[in-house]
Amino acid sequence: MKGTDTLLFVSPRFLFPVDSGGKIRTTQILRGLKGGGFRIRLLSPGSAALARKYAAELAGICDEFAYWPEMATGVRRQLARALYLLHRLPMPVRSDLSASALSLVARSLADRPAVAVFDFLHGAVLAPEVLACPAVLFTHNIEAEIFKRHSVVARNPFLRALWSQQYRKMVAFEHASLRRFEVVVAVSERDAQAFRADYRLNNTFVIPTGVDLDYFYYRQPDRATEIVFCGSMDWLANQDGVQYFMDEVWSLVADKVPGARLTVIGRAPPASLVAAARARGLPWIFTGFVDDVRPYVAGAAVSVVPLRVGGGTRLKVFESMAMGPVVVSTSIGAEGLPVVSGQHCVIADDPVPFADAIVRLLIDGEQRLAMSRLARAYVDDHFGHRVAAREFERGCRLAIERFDSRAGARSKARTGGAA
Repeated sequence: MKGTDTLLFVSPRFLFPVDSGGKIRTTQILRGLKGGGFRIRLLSPGSAALARKYAAELAGICDEFAYWPEMATGVRRQLARALYLLHRLPMPVRSDLSASALSLVARSLADRPAVAVFDFLHGAVLAPEVLACPAVLFTHNIEAEIFKRHSVVARNPFLRALWSQQYRKMVAFEHASLRRFEVVVAVSERDAQAFRADYRLNNTFVIPTGVDLDYFYYRQPDRATEIVFCGSMDWLANQDGVQYFMDEVWSLVADKVPGARLTVIGRAPPASLVAAARARGLPWIFTGFVDDVRPYVAGAAVSVVPLRVGGGTRLKVFESMAMGPVVVSTSIGAEGLPVVSGQHCVIADDPVPFADAIVRLLIDGEQRLAMSRLARAYVDDHFGHRVAAREFERGCRLAIERFDSRAGARSKARTGGAA
């Protein structure tokens, strides 16, 4: 595809099914961009079978889709990832690097798109060292910070050392990668400030967190004993959060509200975590992957976000606020979101105040309903996904302006400033 109106979007993940926060954010941005000022060409790992299966979904977010072969799965994949621990790149970044991906990206860049967007910090590993067109890096969090937090909470000395090693590699990769792009899109002002302070960047551009308010309908939180946690359970930060909630918080809630129960909504919950809940006789349900989270979340009394590790912004916070449950979160769980504790949600970092907040909301229906309505109104007024997409397009236009300005300066320097 040639033409000055093409936005080339490179994702290191096939975006369907939309079963993680990063995929949700990316697909919402692309859906909002579709039909606007750019024709969108999407590249990602995939297959002919996946392209056929998700043809309708892909048509909703791009004008053209091309793919490189997905990497091996199962034992071969796990063995390769283990060997990547010895590589100079962080293991998850090296895992996204493939010759077929580099080849497809290079061919697509040769068509001179108006702007190229690389999704997630990991996507930067697929960008050439010198970018010959305006380029944007879409960061969903501060990757190095996540690794550092894992090293802090790890109890096993070997795992703590491993996370620390990977943290140092991620700092180096993040620092080098962010400087190569005309614009680095951040999902919160907090992330942008950290990029500026830690990496001395001057190319950050902040977009708001966006929620599809047509999709995430509101229901009053009338299921008074129901608590939900929503998040991909193959993500270590979510596993740690649910384990912490089980070990440190749940008994404090159950002692005061014996009828309370929890539904953990998210793909691939670890068998060990499910077994631990069953062995303790907890009234917990692990759904695994579901096509639609709304029937589980809408109308529940409380949505918990007990994260101790993570980065970026948690879409599940705004999605829960949109659907009715009152959010009780740690500071890390609500990090980067412009919410006020006691109005839009409750933020508590220690087990006792975290549990006390849940108990109050389960018992006091009037307070629960008042906070729920206020939260939905706040999201309605400020965080629709179309607003985020418009801002993202503005960031792409800024990248084009900066690239053209630098090209003009180089041309002027070569000619000695002559007109």
